[in-house]
Amino acid sequence: MRPDTPADHIAEAERLLRTAAQYPEDNEPLLLQSAAHLELAGDRERASTLYDRLLASDPEHPLLVKAFQAANLWEYGHEAEARALINGIRAAAPADPAPWEIIAETLESHDELEASHDCFTTALNLLLPSGDDEITYEIQSLLTGRHRLRRLLGRPHDNWDALADKGHTARSPISLDELHDPNRLWALGSDNPAELRAEIARLRSELGSYRSALSRPFPVAVLHWPEPELTELLAAYPELESEYPTHAAHLTDLEASLRDLSSTGTGNLGVVTATVPSYEAFAASEQSSPANADLLPQYATTLAARGRATTWPPARGAACWCGSGAVYRDCHGGPIPG
Repeated sequence: MRPDTPADHIAEAERLLRTAAQYPEDNEPLLLQSAAHLELAGDRERASTLYDRLLASDPEHPLLVKAFQAANLWEYGHEAEARALINGIRAAAPADPAPWEIIAETLESHDELEASHDCFTTALNLLLPSGDDEITYEIQSLLTGRHRLRRLLGRPHDNWDALADKGHTARSPISLDELHDPNRLWALGSDNPAELRAEIARLRSELGSYRSALSRPFPVAVLHWPEPELTELLAAYPELESEYPTHAAHLTDLEASLRDLSSTGTGNLGVVTATVPSYEAFAASEQSSPANADLLPQYATTLAARGRATTWPPARGAACWCGSGAVYRDCHGGPIPG
């Protein structure tokens, strides 16, 4: 159940800190989640201490941590320090969309609309794929944010605005132009029932997106067993052979599942790689047998929550998630056999 009160958020932050102590190899994603709960509880100073702790430990994603720290610092009166962090991130030009989105939204929330728009635009110039490559969940978020800023600034539509709306309308019947209309601020004061109904529909659409993001802060992940690990798993637990008839079938089914999820509008998809010792440890922690197939999706979710997921689909020219070393498009990114 998602926490709803400051006390709930504090309790969840403490639970995540205990988990981080138990799994030091997953320290970074767990501490980031803990800091987020502390922010939601209003304990921004303690959250800042966690971000500093992460930065002192040589994190894997230092610019992401700095972006969260900047957003947090600005909210409780440390604007100069926050600006310095934001300027450093912009100068570093990260290849990860997440820091760009965080600092752009931080600037927007403090009425720095031109600077926010510039952040979104700079990020997309760096990261938007060319050609017919699929737009990832993270890039769609950048396009959506830039669209919102352009509406607030009264800028005319451009090709990226059209691309943003195309990606959005695949998941929602309400266009981005409606959601990002600056005049909506006055709609709830209207005495026109039709205008009120339209605004309620728009708010519900936005709320659905926010609920999805809050309840799923990590990717929806599917479980990938490398061939040696799957061989070892089935030798130890033959009861799972009905789940994995062959390794090739497992890989094909995994790709098909991801495409099915994507086609239904599910964003933020990922792949987590399983190992037998890790799975056995998870089963023991659940006081169950590894032969219990019901544990498999729970194990995948746990690995994703610990920051072990890789984004699907892979970026343009990147290797396939299966570990073959081949480019994704030439491997499992091609047509699925009938």
